[in-house]
Amino acid sequence: MTAHTDTLARTTSHWRPFADMSAPTPPLVIASGDGAWVTDTTGTRYLDATAALWFCQIGYGRREVADAIHAQALRMHAYHTFGDYSNGPAIELAERLSALAPGGDWKVFYTSGGSDSVDTAVKYVRRYWRVAGELGRTIVLSRGDSYHGMHVGGTQIGGIDGMRLGYGELLADTDRVDRDDPAALEAAILRHGPGRVAAFLCEPIIGAGGVHFPAPGYLTAVREICRRHGVLFIADEVVTAFGRTGHWFASERFGIDPDLILCAKGINSGYIPLGAVLVNDRVAAPFWSGETGAMFKHGYTYSGHATAVAAALANLDYLADHDLLTAASRIEGALPALLGSLTDLPVVESVRTGPGALAAVQLDRERLAADPTLAGRAVHAVREAGALTRAMSCGALQISPTLTIAADELGLLADTLARGLRTLG
Repeated sequence: MTAHTDTLARTTSHWRPFADMSAPTPPLVIASGDGAWVTDTTGTRYLDATAALWFCQIGYGRREVADAIHAQALRMHAYHTFGDYSNGPAIELAERLSALAPGGDWKVFYTSGGSDSVDTAVKYVRRYWRVAGELGRTIVLSRGDSYHGMHVGGTQIGGIDGMRLGYGELLADTDRVDRDDPAALEAAILRHGPGRVAAFLCEPIIGAGGVHFPAPGYLTAVREICRRHGVLFIADEVVTAFGRTGHWFASERFGIDPDLILCAKGINSGYIPLGAVLVNDRVAAPFWSGETGAMFKHGYTYSGHATAVAAALANLDYLADHDLLTAASRIEGALPALLGSLTDLPVVESVRTGPGALAAVQLDRERLAADPTLAGRAVHAVREAGALTRAMSCGALQISPTLTIAADELGLLADTLARGLRTLG
């Protein structure tokens, strides 16, 4: 880094998310990426253990996506889709998503990202029940340790307690249940009254809350509980959709049929911000049939942004053409053996692997309690060894590489993690 850029890094006006801006250390400025690797402004290369924030399924620097973005931006980069306006890519992607998602036909409402998708879904289910004449159904339930973005609704609904501290109540009529206990969900529905609960918002695999995999049968059990009590089931697949579990959607992997599916991140591997809410036809019907005169008065400036959607179409093509769903299954099968030996290190308590190309390296909780800096030091130790990861709220390191990572690169990632964590004692 030159003296000029070093000065800029230390004095930047860029207020970074989830960052202590009073900290004296300059940011790590990422300048380029290629495949599973990123390079900073000093020329140092790092293996990316996390696909950035879970999103870069197809890896960095894919010309196929860049060319699609370039062509669409020259032709017509964007125009709003409010009212009776649309564009070709938005229509094409909606049809493809409807065909890929499990459980029948879907309507697709575009957002600009995962947090948008969560708040859109919350507004939608409340509007749906009003149109259905059940005005009392306003409560949204979620799982403990879940993460549903950082908009007002998602912050309040999420199950990571620390994320809600310092704001007061942001949204009424929300509640959380134990993340692994179907009986706890049914008890909450009965406690509030079945006629009061609008929806259950559920990550099939809890992501930012620590990569917690569902117990066998959990998802089918909670889906049946929701169906029995007339509660809408929302699958938050912002992390798990588009190949991360070896299927287009984790809902298919786990054999569930949600009423709504939320997605973003892997929809176009983050090449341009984009998200979507998929609403099953059976739940979209009141707004499409014309019988009720109902309308969902909601939307974003960039809903159906033509260039972002063109990137998504190219991304889906890349996932299919390079058989990356099968690649995800290969990564899933390799992670337990590659990461298992990390538990020999004193600083590592356990390693969580399960369905999908993602894992968590749980740091020792007693050490974390005694040393609040441990998680941050672990991230930096791994960075010094040559890989980028991040610490999640429970003190675990996130592992969710690009689906294009080669077998030798995956082995190198495991070795790099071990080398970095070994320096902590």
